[in-house]
Amino acid sequence: MGSDGDIAQGLVRIEGYLLWNAEVEGARRQAVAFAEQLPWLTTAQREEVEQVYTAERTAASRAMLVRISDRAASLREEYTARYLQLRRRCVAATVMAVGAAGGTCTAIEYLTR
Repeated sequence: MGSDGDIAQGLVRIEGYLLWNAEVEGARRQAVAFAEQLPWLTTAQREEVEQVYTAERTAASRAMLVRISDRAASLREEYTARYLQLRRRCVAATVMAVGAAGGTCTAIEYLTR
């Protein structure tokens, strides 16, 4: 049996595969619809137009997915850095508050003797 991480990664890959296949199928459907608007094409020309259209559309989709993936990675790095900075600030503020409270308690105890 694989670990939960392996299973999750496998499910993500399957989802990606299915989504990409749906994108390619959508491109094929649009290619057919486009070629149908050109009734003067021969069968061979129609097939070539469909192939070129599908290739162009899938290339554009792939480029868009790469840009989105790169941006997501960039945002992940940026937000991780911001989170770590915020966490350091919160820890520092907590330490200072605990120190101030402890110092206040010590001063009150000292003064009440």
